Amino acid sequence: MRLRQSLTTTLVALISLFYLLAQFDHQLVGQLCLFYGGTYSNGYFPGVSTGQWYRLFTVALTHANILHLLTNMWALYSIGNLVETVFGKSRYLIIFMVSLLTASLTSVFLGPHNIPGVGASGAIFGLFGALLVVGKRVGINYRSVVSIVILNLIITFTVPNIDWHAHLGGLIGGAITTQILVMLKRRV
Repeated sequence: MRLRQSLTTTLVALISLFYLLAQFDHQLVGQLCLFYGGTYSNGYFPGVSTGQWYRLFTVALTHANILHLLTNMWALYSIGNLVETVFGKSRYLIIFMVSLLTASLTSVFLGPHNIPGVGASGAIFGLFGALLVVGKRVGINYRSVVSIVILNLIITFTVPNIDWHAHLGGLIGGAITTQILVMLKRRV
């Protein structure tokens, strides 16, 4: 009997591996964030506004520190497996990637341009948005989902240095993407 690898576990492993590899060379950490990761852009650093559109996605591979990585990966593993079970791998990946994109775009266009945006939390908020859309229909305790989203939004707006633009962009992007996927599935 072959065990199926979850896409969530693969994402957690990939993101964690990227972070751990960067820890072997502290100079590499700065280079990875500067050249491959964060979504910031100003006169001193390259960024999305200078044509580096890949940053809208690679931002999920970078994290500020180990606590940031651990909290994001715990959240991704916890909620990601649930969303993956409900939607399947392909639709889950669509929700994750569109949420990541909308989070990054919201951060780039509405957030401060001299502070790097790092982490996968915008995409994770998109997964919260997915559960807000389908939670009741699939038998998930909807009050728990709403409570978790509210708690995370409170944290977002009260803890310093959290990019609330990315969190809201991801939440909205995930909810809209999920609603579209649900409507398309009904038509098939």
